Amino acid sequence: MGICSSCEATSVATAKLILQDGRLEEFSYPVKVSYVLQKNPSCFICNSDEMDFDDVVSAIHDDEELQPGQLYFALPLSRLKQPLQAEEMAALAVKASSALMKSGGDKCRCRRKSLSPVIFSGEKDSKSSGRVAPGGGVEGGLRRGRNGGGRRNSARLLSSIPE
Repeated sequence: MGICSSCEATSVATAKLILQDGRLEEFSYPVKVSYVLQKNPSCFICNSDEMDFDDVVSAIHDDEELQPGQLYFALPLSRLKQPLQAEEMAALAVKASSALMKSGGDKCRCRRKSLSPVIFSGEKDSKSSGRVAPGGGVEGGLRRGRNGGGRRNSARLLSSIPE
């Protein structure tokens, strides 16, 4: 239904790697972590599915292959075995979302949406006073649309439901 044709039927599952600078590398063929590390020696590779708040970040072993359909991050070696804070997790999510949207993978552009930058409570920005709220929403201010009109950000009205 709708006016957009499906793009996913023809796409091939790829292993997606978000690099430190925010670029996306996709692998449609089996590739070992050791190969990726040769090109990026100052980092380690971790699987996004194994990353949790306040849990240490573990590296994938060098002889393992990146799996199609999985999202991976290349993080600096200084982050290895360090707990992942909520702010860092949010920044990685924004980086991944931005990289995925910039990639040419979504040809039909049905799901393309604009991204607003995330400002953490410790950062100073003269343009915005918004902060990430404890529930994950945004505190304060109005979000400006394309036409310059102010409208409330609906993210603040949403909350998670504990299971």
